[in-house]
Amino acid sequence: MIDNLVRPAPTAPTLSVVRRRTGPTQLGLAVGGLYFVLYTLLSISRHERMLSAAFDLGIFEQAVRAYAHGQLPVVPLKGPGYDLLGDHFHPVLALLAPAYRLFPTPVTLLVAQAALLALACLPVTRWAYRTAGPRAGLVIGLAFGSSWGIVSAVSFDFHEICFAVPLLAFAVEALGERRWRAAVLWALPLVLVKEDLGLTVAALGGYLAHRGGARPVRRLGLAVAVFGLGATVVEMAVLLPLANPHGVFDYWHQLPGTHTGGGASPWAALALAAKLGWPPVKWLLLLMLAAPVAFVGVRSPLVLLCAPTLAWRFLADNVHYWQPSYHYSAILMPVLFGALVDCLGRRPGLQPARGRRRVLAVCAAFAVVTTAVYPMRELALPSSWQPSAHVRKAHRLLAAIPDGAHVASTNRLAPILVARAEVSLVCQQPGPLSADPPEWVVADATDPTVKSPCAEAATAAALAGYRAEGYRTVAEEDGITVLRR
Repeated sequence: MIDNLVRPAPTAPTLSVVRRRTGPTQLGLAVGGLYFVLYTLLSISRHERMLSAAFDLGIFEQAVRAYAHGQLPVVPLKGPGYDLLGDHFHPVLALLAPAYRLFPTPVTLLVAQAALLALACLPVTRWAYRTAGPRAGLVIGLAFGSSWGIVSAVSFDFHEICFAVPLLAFAVEALGERRWRAAVLWALPLVLVKEDLGLTVAALGGYLAHRGGARPVRRLGLAVAVFGLGATVVEMAVLLPLANPHGVFDYWHQLPGTHTGGGASPWAALALAAKLGWPPVKWLLLLMLAAPVAFVGVRSPLVLLCAPTLAWRFLADNVHYWQPSYHYSAILMPVLFGALVDCLGRRPGLQPARGRRRVLAVCAAFAVVTTAVYPMRELALPSSWQPSAHVRKAHRLLAAIPDGAHVASTNRLAPILVARAEVSLVCQQPGPLSADPPEWVVADATDPTVKSPCAEAATAAALAGYRAEGYRTVAEEDGITVLRR
C-alpha cells in the first residue's frame, strides 16, 4: 500500500528499498526515539548545571508530588497554601503522579516532558511520509524535532503544554487525512491542559464547520467550537477563581481594557488593533514561525488553529509572550508543520519534485541554523557535561539540610531541594516572624534571575530580616549563604 501512495523515482533504487523496509510509522517512531534521547540529555544536563529553577520546575514538581500522595496540588513556592489549579487549569498533570511516586525527583518530570514532545514527531513524520514520500518524511520530521519552539520548551524547565504538543500533532494529522472524529477526539483533552487551549479547540471546530463539507461534519464542528469556547469561559470565570486564594483569575490584568473601567470607543478599538502589530518584536516572532516551514506552510488553512494563541499573546502586556523563546510557541509547531505537509499534498505549485526539493532544503537549512543558535547546540559542548565548581559547591552545602526540612530558597537553588524538603521562596511570606518560619534559608547571590520571582533587593532584605531574628550563618561560600534558625 505504501508503494502505491508514493511511487519511487526510477533513478533512486535505494529509496525504494527504504520504502519497503521502513514504513511511515516506523520512520516516525525512529525520529521520535532520536529526539527523546536528545531532549532528555538536554534537559537533564541543564538541570544538573543549575539552569532549572523554582519557577517553573520546582512549582510543577511540588504539584505532581501532591497528586502522587492523593492531595490537592498545593504549591508553597507560589505562596502559603496556594492551590496550583487556581493559577492555570491543568488537571492533566495528575497523570504523572504514578511515575513520580516510583521516581520522586524533578528529573521524572523532565523525562516525561521529553517523551511527550518526542511523541509529536510520530504523526508529523508519518503524515509527511504518506503525503510526499520517505525523504520528505525524514526531513520534515527532523526539522520539526529541531524546531526552535520545541527546543525552547525542552530547555526551559517543565510546563504543562508538553501534553498539548502531541495531542495537537495527532489532531492536525487527522484533520489533514479527513478523519474528522479522530481529530476531535485528539483535540478535546486540550481543555484539561490549560485554560486558553479551549480556544484552540474552538478553532478546530470552526475548521471542521468550514471545511468538513457534509452536514454532519459541519454540525460536529459547530458543537466542538461551542464546547471549546464554553470550556475556556467556565475555566477562567469559575474554576480558576474558585481555586485561586485571591478568588480571581490571576492573568486578567495582562489583557487590554482590564486596567481601567472605561467603556469601548472607536479609539480604544483602534488602539487594540495597533497593539496586535506593535512593538516590532511581534513581527520577528511571526517571521520565526513562518521560516521553519519555508514560508509555505502559512498558505494552508490549518494555520488558523494558531490564531487564538497568537491573539492572546499579542494582546497581552507580558513582553515574554512576544518573543521567540521560552515554551510559549511549542504548541504552534505541530500546527505549522502540519500545515506544511498539507500544502505539499494539496498545492498544485508544489507538486513537481523540484519545488518540493526547494521547500525541503529551506526547512533543513533553517533547522540547521536554529540548532546552532538555540540550546540544542549545548549537547556538543564539553562544558555541558562538567558541572562548574560553583554547582558542585551548592550541592555540597545543601546536602547538610535534612530531608523534610522547611527551607526558604532563591530561584536556582530550589530544584536541588524540592524533592526532599518543603521549599518556599526566600522573598515570600511567611518570614522569620510567622507562625511557621522556615528552619533553613539558602540564597545564591550569583543567581542570574535577579528580577523574578525574587528581586535582588528583596532577597537581600529577606536575608537581613532572618539574621535580625537570630538565624545563624552555617556557611557562606562562593556567593551561597546558608542560614539556620
